Amino acid sequence: QVQLVESGGGLVQPGGSLRLSCAAPGFTLNYAVSWFRQAPGKEREGVACISSSDGSTYYTDSVKGRFTISRDNTKNTVALRMNSLKPEDTAVYHCATVGRGRTDCGSSWDGNFYNWGQGTQVTVSS
Repeated sequence: QVQLVESGGGLVQPGGSLRLSCAAPGFTLNYAVSWFRQAPGKEREGVACISSSDGSTYYTDSVKGRFTISRDNTKNTVALRMNSLKPEDTAVYHCATVGRGRTDCGSSWDGNFYNWGQGTQVTVSS
């Protein structure tokens, strides 16, 4: 099956920044893409989504104003820029396409997501 590839994670101090990238080797990422995260002992949490139909973006409340999701069609990637990082942002971050080739993000994080990547670790600690 087609699988996305995440990169860009690492160790950063509180207040720092990281840029994650979601790449789609072998196919054109002309679909809505969501970022999720999962920390030890916690449920998977939807973080951000970007549509491919009109470029609309959506964020969970805890990251609004700090994270920015964007798309680079020339590189066939979706990025997640994370600023003002907090220890509670520590998690494995995954990206996935929305539905079966949907171009819109939908209305919730509880729908079907596909082409999950292996994830990239983000650790925020002093």
